[in-house]
Amino acid sequence: MSKSHLRIRPKGTTGLVHDVTPDTAGWSYVGFALHKLAAGEVTGGESGTQELCLVLVGGKARISVNGVDLGEVGERVNPFEGAPWAVYVPQGAIWAADATTALELAVCAAPGGGDYPARIIPPGTHPRITRGKGANVRHVYNIMPEDDGAAHSLLVVEVITPQGNTSSYPPHKHDQDNLPHESQLEETYFHRLNPPQGFAFQRVYTDDRSLDEAIAVEDGDVTLVPKGYHPVATTAGYDLYYLNVMAGPKRVWKFHNAAEHEWLLK
Repeated sequence: MSKSHLRIRPKGTTGLVHDVTPDTAGWSYVGFALHKLAAGEVTGGESGTQELCLVLVGGKARISVNGVDLGEVGERVNPFEGAPWAVYVPQGAIWAADATTALELAVCAAPGGGDYPARIIPPGTHPRITRGKGANVRHVYNIMPEDDGAAHSLLVVEVITPQGNTSSYPPHKHDQDNLPHESQLEETYFHRLNPPQGFAFQRVYTDDRSLDEAIAVEDGDVTLVPKGYHPVATTAGYDLYYLNVMAGPKRVWKFHNAAEHEWLLK
């Protein structure tokens, strides 16, 4: 299989294992980083002109923003064990995370703006949603949805897709700034599999097929979705988790379904 420029493998097993920026991705809005720390290790940084959502994919950490201790957050050991803890960090802030257990910390980034306070986003802030039916069932945890009024441009969501099911399906896209019909949003997918030796498939393609890539994703991979449809399919025996980061010119998630597959919704 030829190497896809949309699939990013982790750079190691400890420390900063992913560091996607608008410059490295060749786009304008979304950033994604992932830190894997042992208990007692510390990471952090400055948000600058960006706003951030720190998602505890697994493990616990003591988080501070601008020197204010927000306390220990986190609960699940891995992303298949329940709802997420997260922390919103506004633009122009200094943040730090002190791992109190083994920690997998995602840093979701998008352009900042406005006057939004730092805040903890505990499990249950938004109810779990089950979408689809049959082999298209998946379970959604909105972390920062468009209607929370809590950010300038950042949208963050987690999805668990049970073994053998499809997700982000029927295929949809959000690459046109054409509201109220469709919004323009770049997107990253951070994939985890349970058990971790599994794999899944993701296709990223446009109507004219000028972009058309089928990608085998493994545990820890990131997929870039600059435009086009982007469905995912799991394989038997392996549940799939993914963490989505989306941002664009407007903080609205309005997608367009692939017309030839819309019959699946009826």
